Amino acid sequence: MHTTPDNLQVLFEDNHLIIVNKRVGDIVQGDKTGDDPLSEIVKKYIAKKYDKPGAVYLGVVHRIDRPTSGIVVFARTTKALTRLNKLFSEREAKKT
Repeated sequence: MHTTPDNLQVLFEDNHLIIVNKRVGDIVQGDKTGDDPLSEIVKKYIAKKYDKPGAVYLGVVHRIDRPTSGIVVFARTTKALTRLNKLFSEREAKKT
């Protein structure tokens, strides 16, 4: 695990997915508050780390409520998102 300047705790990453530790109070996707969502923070991290020009793709596989902390998995490719969505919809992935 390593922490970035935005206090993003990256637990795992490869070419297909990135797993981060969500803190209490963080939101996973944007909402009416206008607060920076975790998904955008992760996109900025990827863009900076890999010096990616243009838009960074990041698929939200699942969410955790704002007042809860925990691990969030994001897909870095559409293929990974499709496969992970299937695992969650078929209850192959377990959340505790």
